[in-house]
Amino acid sequence: MLDDQSRAEGPVGRDAPAPVATRTDPARGADRSRGADPARDENTRALQENTRALREHTPQDEAQDREAESRNGEPSDGQDDEGEESGKKPGLVRRHPLWFVLGAIVLLLAAAGGYWYWLTYIHPYESTDDAFVDARQFAVSPKVAGYVTAVPVTDNQHVEAGAVLFQIDKRDYEVALQQARAQVQSAQAQIQGFDAQIQAQQGSIQEAKAQVEQAKAALQFAKQDAARYQDLAQRGAGSVQQSQQSTSNLQQQQANVDRANAAVTVAQRQIGSLQAQKAGAEASLAQARAQEAQARLNLEYTTVTTAQAGRVVRLTGAVGQFAQAGQALSMFVPDDIWVTANFKETQITDMRPGQPVDVEIDAYPDHKITGKVTSVQPGSGTAFSLLPAENATGNYVKVVQRVPVKITVDTWPQDVSIGPGMSVVPTVRVR
Repeated sequence: MLDDQSRAEGPVGRDAPAPVATRTDPARGADRSRGADPARDENTRALQENTRALREHTPQDEAQDREAESRNGEPSDGQDDEGEESGKKPGLVRRHPLWFVLGAIVLLLAAAGGYWYWLTYIHPYESTDDAFVDARQFAVSPKVAGYVTAVPVTDNQHVEAGAVLFQIDKRDYEVALQQARAQVQSAQAQIQGFDAQIQAQQGSIQEAKAQVEQAKAALQFAKQDAARYQDLAQRGAGSVQQSQQSTSNLQQQQANVDRANAAVTVAQRQIGSLQAQKAGAEASLAQARAQEAQARLNLEYTTVTTAQAGRVVRLTGAVGQFAQAGQALSMFVPDDIWVTANFKETQITDMRPGQPVDVEIDAYPDHKITGKVTSVQPGSGTAFSLLPAENATGNYVKVVQRVPVKITVDTWPQDVSIGPGMSVVPTVRVR
């Protein structure tokens, strides 16, 4: 019975101890069973422990055994079996050649697709996130001082060209315009007075010239009369007194002619004086008209209007506020806006004006905007900054420079508000 149990439960192994086989005599079985129960029980326990040790024997122990045998130069039985199996079984590539061919085709297609994607969607484009919306915004200021009487606009309102933004009190400037007009009328009256005096003086000149002619006629008669009396006196027909009287009369008439000529000269010179005074009055008239024009402009300047379409932002002017000339009452952003993109200098190698651009606005990513490159600044941004870099002093570290590129947009979205400073991402097709 013990032999049967040892053969049933004891697997053969190198490390298992050999079971002790005993042969039992049936004649003495009863006596030995009665006298040797403790020894049998001990043998049974030893057999069970050997069986348990064989069952707990792991493949790791077998691997250790194979490794020890390989060091000793004795191949294990498992390796012989594997060698026989590998000699009989084909490799993985021979067993599945179709799968390897399909895998190679898939890899080639993936490589070709990746190259096509790079050549189509990556290589022809240059993009940067250092870009923003730009415009020539400016401050709105009145040219004349005064109290603000009306502000017909509000914050962020879009206005057309010529729209009224602020109204300054007009009354002081209306009074100044009336005063300037009065000065113009006064200067015009002075000119008219000088014109009348010149015309009157022209009459005086004609009168003086007539007196000259009259004096010349009397002088001619006096000459003839004096010659006649002198001739009579020489022949003794006339008296010496009459001859002397005729000579005196001749001299008087000569003096009358000289006086008449002098009167003509004085009258003519008076014309020159009056013309000079008239020229002064005309200059005063021109000055008065200039003052009138300035007063009219100042009156017009009380109404602050827009020169172009755009939006009113940062509105600070209010009704009742006293505004000084040149004081900023609001900021104005024209509708003419564009994109300034600061590309790296290594990105503008193939960039030229006219190339198409796709623009994405960070604030409105669902709006797709198209445009084109307008110009590339001939110099980096730091070259035109307030404090340009001075690379000739100190240690030099080469840094890739940024070059501003101006991009104009075909059509800006009308349903959203877009203004200077907003971030955009332009993508330029350069190849």
